[in-house]
Amino acid sequence: MSRPLRLIVPGMALHVIQRGNNRTACFGADGDYLTYLGYLRHLSSKYRCELHAYCLMTNHVHLLMTPSTARGCALLMRDLGRCYARYFNRRYARTGTLWEGRFRSCIAESATYVLACYRYIELNPVRARMADHPGAYLWSSYAINAGLRSDPLIRPHAELLALSGDTGKRHAAYRALFDEALDERLQQSIRESTNGGYPLASEQFKARMVAPEGARIQRGKPGPKTEQPRAIYAARRRPWYHGIITTLTPN
Repeated sequence: MSRPLRLIVPGMALHVIQRGNNRTACFGADGDYLTYLGYLRHLSSKYRCELHAYCLMTNHVHLLMTPSTARGCALLMRDLGRCYARYFNRRYARTGTLWEGRFRSCIAESATYVLACYRYIELNPVRARMADHPGAYLWSSYAINAGLRSDPLIRPHAELLALSGDTGKRHAAYRALFDEALDERLQQSIRESTNGGYPLASEQFKARMVAPEGARIQRGKPGPKTEQPRAIYAARRRPWYHGIITTLTPN
């Protein structure tokens, strides 16, 4: 079965997850996190992808970015994965793949979903019980978005800027978003959309969207399609030479 086409829209926020192979650790020391962020800084500029939020967990990473081109995110993640894997393998005298297949992603529409992705990403250490508060975890963008430190790597999304025209008030409003737990249904929607590759968006948005062939808009129904068993049965009944004879038969 062919892999579904990634749905990436230039100028639209994208939530990205990449996991370590077999869920094994892909960061072992502070220098590893710093190296990854260094590559991310260079490549986000090279491929013109604005980075809004990140969280580097022990065995996976979360990113929220807005690519300026349809290919920008894929190229960034390709080079980031390769560069960091080479560094990691050299540092720890290992060989083989570091990452678990392709990165997973979903576009996020509207303030509800974009700001939810901010919170979902930066609350990862809290959900994993690695920190009591997102501000206590060093390897995420929370401190930057909350105004506790600065880093040009992070560019605020338009929905974050809309919280307030005043920088101080905006930072305070952002910190206030973390005073309440993120709705469990919204968390589940983020997980399902990212793993499934379909939009994290309203039904109205999905109804208006014209997606390229092979891309998902909605969550697929479980189980095989109704015509699939019939097609498989017909294929099994054909002799092994069926395709060869068809190909060689003159017009």
